[in-house]
Amino acid sequence: MTSTPESVDDRLLTAHDLARAALLEITPAATVGEPAGYTLEEGGVVSLRFYNRLAGYPNWFWTVSVAVVEDAEPTVLEVELLPGEGALLAPDWVPWAERLADYQAAQAALAEAEGGDVEGEDDDLDDDDDELDGEDDLDDLDAADFDDDGSPILHSGDVDGVDIDELDDSGDESEPDDDED
Repeated sequence: MTSTPESVDDRLLTAHDLARAALLEITPAATVGEPAGYTLEEGGVVSLRFYNRLAGYPNWFWTVSVAVVEDAEPTVLEVELLPGEGALLAPDWVPWAERLADYQAAQAALAEAEGGDVEGEDDDLDDDDDELDGEDDLDDLDAADFDDDGSPILHSGDVDGVDIDELDDSGDESEPDDDED
């Protein structure tokens, strides 16, 4: 988008020196390339783009948003690194409980396809190992053991897996009566 609407201050379209100075406050000069165009934003804001020279970010652009506030000189609003067309992006986040449920379903399907049973065939071989490292508790986990955000559901009296009743030294002491005169 490089068309100029009537309300854009021409000084913003040529504020490359101001934008480059703002970029140099957050990144070395070697990571900032030549100007790569601009985008017109709402409210008279212009986002100036510069080619990025960081090795791990192909097709990303340094972007500096500039504006004129109350008839003053152009000023920098925001500096960021944004993906361009064909940039490598992280996949959408999936909660751990869903990933675990998918993994368990895949393992069950694999075991069924091999004619085996998910927990049956080598249970007697794993019994000794389970006692040593507590894996038997992990085998029983499924998506129902976790909240919607993927955090484990703790049982009553547990804080981060610690039984708080076990730490309470005052459990044997009697409570003071509220009926005292």
